[in-house]
Amino acid sequence: MAAGYPEHLDLPPLSAAGGTVRLPGSKSISNRTLLLAALAEGVTEIRDLLDSDDTRHMLEALGKLGVEIAGDAASGVVRITGCRGRFPVRVADLFLGNAGTAFRPLTAVLALAGGHYRLSGVPRMHERPIGDLVEGLRAIGADIRFEANDGFPPLAIGPGAIRPLPTVRVRGDVSSQFLTALLMALPLTGAATAIEVEGELISKPYIDITLNLMARFGIEVRREGWERFTIPAGAHYRSPGTVPVEGDASGASYFLAAGAIGGGPLRIEGVGRTSIQGDVRFADALERLGARITWGDTWIEASGPANGRLKAFDLDLNHIPDAAMTLAVAALFTDGPCRLRNVASWRVKETDRLAAMATELRKVGATVEEGADFLRVTPATALHGAAIDTYDDHRIAMCFSLVALGGVPMRINDPGCVAKTFPDYFQRFASVTRPANVPVVALDGPAASGKGTVALLVARQLGWHLLESGALYRVVGLAALEQGVDLQDERALAPIAAGLDVAFDEGRVWLSGRDVSDRIRSEQVSDAASKVAALPAVRAALLWRQKAFRAMPGLVAEGRDMGSVVFPDASPKVFLTATAEVRAERRYKQLIAKGMDVNLPALLQEIASRDERDSQRSVAPLKAASDALPLDTTELSAEEAANQVVAWVRQRSSGT
Repeated sequence: MAAGYPEHLDLPPLSAAGGTVRLPGSKSISNRTLLLAALAEGVTEIRDLLDSDDTRHMLEALGKLGVEIAGDAASGVVRITGCRGRFPVRVADLFLGNAGTAFRPLTAVLALAGGHYRLSGVPRMHERPIGDLVEGLRAIGADIRFEANDGFPPLAIGPGAIRPLPTVRVRGDVSSQFLTALLMALPLTGAATAIEVEGELISKPYIDITLNLMARFGIEVRREGWERFTIPAGAHYRSPGTVPVEGDASGASYFLAAGAIGGGPLRIEGVGRTSIQGDVRFADALERLGARITWGDTWIEASGPANGRLKAFDLDLNHIPDAAMTLAVAALFTDGPCRLRNVASWRVKETDRLAAMATELRKVGATVEEGADFLRVTPATALHGAAIDTYDDHRIAMCFSLVALGGVPMRINDPGCVAKTFPDYFQRFASVTRPANVPVVALDGPAASGKGTVALLVARQLGWHLLESGALYRVVGLAALEQGVDLQDERALAPIAAGLDVAFDEGRVWLSGRDVSDRIRSEQVSDAASKVAALPAVRAALLWRQKAFRAMPGLVAEGRDMGSVVFPDASPKVFLTATAEVRAERRYKQLIAKGMDVNLPALLQEIASRDERDSQRSVAPLKAASDALPLDTTELSAEEAANQVVAWVRQRSSGT
């Protein structure tokens, strides 16, 4: 977990998005510019530099290599005195976190530097392939060793015996950073060199960024299609003096999507039609979905479709792989199944993004097909809140914040991972979004008071969502029994409770797509539910899970502490009661109808004992909220009780 961030961040249901956001600097431009400035002749002032984990790793590495640096990323302005292609320090151990934009180019540059260097990162960096780049460098005499697994960091680099070749080959279908690294490093040999790309080059717009910045520093690369790149003989880097860093076009995608989903207009400043970043083409993709897009030279504005609904899509997104993740979430708000194609590079990013996106999209209700290089996303009939695991991947954290615009609460685990590229993302997101006023009716009461049936009828009349909180504990009990988990093991049970994939539909309860309505009423599961409900860790895990059912247009929640603990802002709060004798008779009729052999006096005794136990328990005891409306159902049918609750709801909504 990143310092200064909570373990998780809860986003409320959101109803709209609009306003203006000034973007932080581009990570891709920032780290390329830092390295080129270090290699150049002269002093370069870099303005609007991104302050993030990745740029700090690059700055720290350059400092260890002896580069003279004035200022810091926090100020947004850095002055670098270039070393004319030769780092003063020839022995260094560099830790680069999970910064691919630092690791890959530095590998290539240091392989030609004539020193002894070690490059390492976080565990995930050691799972990201680099073998194709290393093979290209070894072909010209570089001395590079894999310290652990072949093809992966950490790396040990020696002086080598560099022999420039007329042609160097590199694969283009794994990561465009391999080509970027060679393009930036090979001018240091002084020889004319052509780089030939084997396979289809992915992420072409990122190569455009590299070529554009190299040109600013005095080296023009001749490009022949996307297959061959020629570096002229005698080329060397010269400082252009001042380099402003554009806003981050990948980061812009979240806000442009927010404008399209949440109505807008939402304007991002820092990139526009003059941008050198390919991810500005994300705006074109949004326009194909029906969003209304307006361009300026340094800004883009997005608004929702005229008809209020984005269109389903089938797109090749190889050219914008990072921003494509945002489209995967936008697919939740479209009118049909969507297909994101040619995104195999997701698998070798900060995490296996194809697998991670599929997993997390399913949590919010989508049906997802995961292929080798594609995702097919079918929107949920109704989105529901979820706790999103972020896999230490900043882009997963940011793009899933958009789901809250569906009027559902979202929990983002490890939100600090956004520090990699956009440290204050959630503050800026909050500044341009508006929380939804999602109404909740809380129905509490003792066992057999009729709250389950009444809640179902109220939800039907209002057309709102339904939460049967008691069923959640039964489902936890069932899941624990199925997984063989000890019913007293809080550490094992809490994650089960937090990760439940539960839905309620017309009185039926669904767990991970299975109808478990009858199974959770069995005696074995009832006993398990009673045990797990007494565990504080389980109740804490289910507290947020219950809150996640709050979604537009409204929620009817029934249980024992809905109004007093889970939804203290519910209006109205209703506490249903009935005499113990009537409640026992109701339960008796229910069980007899199911063919069970039961005894009425025994049921009466059981209800009295349960009332006593529920009112005395230390965690969430059964009691009416201080502002709850009492509703005695002793003489009322379920329909009559439901009508009374609906009348109260409508009185509150009309202000009478």
